[in-house]
Amino acid sequence: MIEQKSGHYGAIESKLAPRDLARYIDHTLLKPEATCDDIKQVCNEAKSCGFASVCVNPSYIKLVADELKGSNVTPCCVIGFPFGTHTPEAKAAETSQAVAEGAREVDMVVNIGAVKSGDWSLVARDIKEVVSAAGPDVGVKVILEVCLLTDDEKTRLCIISKEEGAAFVKTSTGYSTGGATVHDVELMRRTVGDEMGVKASGGIKTYEDAIAMIHAGANRLGASAGIQIIGG
Repeated sequence: MIEQKSGHYGAIESKLAPRDLARYIDHTLLKPEATCDDIKQVCNEAKSCGFASVCVNPSYIKLVADELKGSNVTPCCVIGFPFGTHTPEAKAAETSQAVAEGAREVDMVVNIGAVKSGDWSLVARDIKEVVSAAGPDVGVKVILEVCLLTDDEKTRLCIISKEEGAAFVKTSTGYSTGGATVHDVELMRRTVGDEMGVKASGGIKTYEDAIAMIHAGANRLGASAGIQIIGG
């Protein structure tokens, strides 16, 4: 299950050295052309560096779970990725299969069109179905895709995600028009409080990027550049 942190984020995390950031990072490989060998390499890197998780597309989650067996690195996969336009039932089925194949965290993309249409009942059901399918021992991170939303929409989405039992809210897929910003992470942290996680993802490539997001309130970072980040 996802480890939560509490307290004032910026002051506590200001002394982090580059290598200390590994435990915050979801080491991510979501490129459609990724091969089995690529996935195995990412898993080996995660075990060697002590990253929080390896996050992949669902077709690779069984391989990841097998590769990470016996380590402290969590197998994670995305759901409804990257557009969030799947039905709640499809996302739930995808989640159930991923959990059966070893996922211990899932990052779901919300139905962004439903958000923009003001169909908040569908948005809530979308999240609820995935949380239910994941079960109590698998953490759900809800991807907002903040670059496409107003601040009011982001705030409401954070509140619904919390109400429906998600473990984290997450900024971005990395596949839209923008990624994580300090403003959005601060807004999300302020909205969900300390009881819920905030994951910054999309465009985090350097140690300085990572520290800025942690100071803003993130306690998990999604990055494909984890090796470079912890190298300072």
